[in-house]
Amino acid sequence: MVRVRFAPSPTGPLHIGGVRTALYNYLFARQQGGKMILRIEDTDQTRFVPGAEQYIIEALDWLGIKFDEGVHIGGPCGPYRQSDRKSLYRQYADQLLRDGWAYYAFDKPEALDAKRKEYEAQKKTFQYDCTTRMGMENSLSLGMEEAQRRIDAGEPYVVRFKFPENIDITVHDLIRGDVTMNSRLLDDKVLFKSDGMPTYHLANIVDDHLMEITHVIRGEEWLPSAPLHVMLYKAFGWQAPQFAHLPLLLKPEGNGKLSKRDGDRLGFPVFPLEWHDPKSGEVSSGYREQGYLPQAVVNMLALMGWNPGTEQELMSMDELIKLFNIEHVSKNGARFNLEKAKWFNHEYFQMLSDEQVASYLEKQLGERGISSDHNYVVKVAGLMKERITFPCELWDTCSYFFQAPTEYNEKDVAKRWTPDMHIHMAKVIEILETVPFEHDAIHKALLDDYIAANGLNTGKVMNSLRIAVVGRTVGPDMITLMLMIGKDETISRVQRAIEKLKTEN
Repeated sequence: MVRVRFAPSPTGPLHIGGVRTALYNYLFARQQGGKMILRIEDTDQTRFVPGAEQYIIEALDWLGIKFDEGVHIGGPCGPYRQSDRKSLYRQYADQLLRDGWAYYAFDKPEALDAKRKEYEAQKKTFQYDCTTRMGMENSLSLGMEEAQRRIDAGEPYVVRFKFPENIDITVHDLIRGDVTMNSRLLDDKVLFKSDGMPTYHLANIVDDHLMEITHVIRGEEWLPSAPLHVMLYKAFGWQAPQFAHLPLLLKPEGNGKLSKRDGDRLGFPVFPLEWHDPKSGEVSSGYREQGYLPQAVVNMLALMGWNPGTEQELMSMDELIKLFNIEHVSKNGARFNLEKAKWFNHEYFQMLSDEQVASYLEKQLGERGISSDHNYVVKVAGLMKERITFPCELWDTCSYFFQAPTEYNEKDVAKRWTPDMHIHMAKVIEILETVPFEHDAIHKALLDDYIAANGLNTGKVMNSLRIAVVGRTVGPDMITLMLMIGKDETISRVQRAIEKLKTEN
């Protein structure tokens, strides 16, 4: 059975690029009839941020990315938090040491810093590898007797992986094909730290093996580490999973990885939910709080680096699962497009029922102390939702259905409300008071028998009527609007406009 995992670190809010990684894992697992696991990788306790783990769980749940096993629901391969698995890893580090795939290293931080500076002075980059390790303080250069003496004396040490010298290591990637690197270019990574915790590299491999992970789908930033991971599988004698390294999400300009700074600069979120930093108190915006619908975010992210091979853009989660193919993921980074993100949200907002849109609108009415008949609110929602991209726009877009304007847009008035307009508006009142208050009768009496018959400018008169009723020249069909707010309210608003604008002009 296909088994994939999403394995974030609880070091802060989940970046939208991480969300896409989780989404692709989920789509692949569901498409293959497999399982999806959530594992929290907290081996670096110095970077742990309180609240980050719960944030990750809540964000993915909001987006509809469901797990079969994980830190929050349990499962047969738990525990699913690496700090709770601490006792597991030492035996695997010891196995690598016994089998000659790893060695003890006693180099102090200041000695490593001095070595780096020495190389920098020669315009070189120091790397702890097969070409330099015999000149460092480790069990290979010192011998095991001296190494054991230091260990027994309580001297701090780390365990490093021992790459064979000068071999080509090939990683088969489902997206990129074969990627080959020579071991002379790879540093002997630390696998086990002096604090008794494994590094990401060791814990990741051990956990993936014990949790029977068949496919590792992760960001391309991990591609340089893939040769080490392949070699670790070889060292343990385990079958490696299949790898797929996803392209980066890029800045809108295309040059570099999308960052929080880009979001702050251009006014869009890079996190799924609002994040309150427990250390600095800084608040970062989230897609949910800005009014994005989860299905819009999912659809947008799915197409940032993958496409179904058709022109179809709007796809539900079920459709994405059906169509997803990991081999159709692009090798190239995908630019973030803010306008496209808004477009997706607008399209999905239109798919909401009138009742769903009304629930947003009723909440905003309640915040303003306005009560209105539910059926009326639903009718307004259905009439106006095509103009909405985000729920927060509802009040500004629909307020005139519930409140008469108290001010009139100066530019609209200057353009449309001529000095004689109060005469035409008085005629509008007369017409509304005398004809049946229904669409065809009003249309005939107002547009045909009055405006057209008298050679008046239809746009000027009707837009002035709109100013009187709405306060500005926006809104739906004018007669439909009047029928919605009612005869008495329409006449009252026109009368008020006549009095106020006649005085002002």
